[in-house]
Amino acid sequence: MSRQPILTVGNLEKRYGARIGCTEVSFDLWPGEVLAIVGESGSGKTTLLNCISGRLARSAGSVRYRMRDGVIRELADLGEAELRFLMRTDWGFVHQNPADGLRMRVSAGGNVGERLMAVGERHYGCIRRTASDWLGRVEIAGDRIDDQPIAFSGGMRQRLQIARNLVTRPRLLFMDEPTGGLDVSVQARVLDLLRGLVSDLGLAVVIVTHDLAVARLLSQRLLVMKEGRVVESGLTDRVLDDPHHPYSQLLVASIPEA
Repeated sequence: MSRQPILTVGNLEKRYGARIGCTEVSFDLWPGEVLAIVGESGSGKTTLLNCISGRLARSAGSVRYRMRDGVIRELADLGEAELRFLMRTDWGFVHQNPADGLRMRVSAGGNVGERLMAVGERHYGCIRRTASDWLGRVEIAGDRIDDQPIAFSGGMRQRLQIARNLVTRPRLLFMDEPTGGLDVSVQARVLDLLRGLVSDLGLAVVIVTHDLAVARLLSQRLLVMKEGRVVESGLTDRVLDDPHHPYSQLLVASIPEA
């Protein structure tokens, strides 16, 4: 791992008038590290994710990203075009609902190919070949390359969204409840796929989930959020096996027995 974080969040805050979305959140994310943010609905975890990924304007605090050239940039200082380019190339964002991250009336190959075009690829044959390779990596049959996502199952759509995001080999991936809307058996398949790809590509990942089993499977480090604040953080296994904060203890105790 690099000795420098890829992402540094400092005293981040988001307010909606008098209501706190999240506040006093600080952490470093290292290259190749998977950080899970957990908590109940309304805990502020998705608000935090949207703030650090540039999808939501923050009220206070800093979000600094180390670019490919090693220069550290504050996201608020990036121009709109710079931020949009970053989102389409160096970052990925996997939504809970795949329809939010796909163009549903564009072919599967076209969905993947759009990201390649964003980094300058123009040769149709190369785009189609790379798209086909990535469909194979996410276990979608090559003969579905011209089918639209609207004809796919929920699990296939999520796998297609993963391929669309990873084809440009981003350095940072954000995931918002990536298996939340899937059946249990489909969840397991998508999680296994994600774990393998994250490891193979050496991605830095921030994942939001209410499912502690997902956090344990994918992440090395954990933030527990309650009412917009981080109440506990640490190595994932340590927090889940020996939670210190009463809220963390409650979350762990609520996991159904296997």
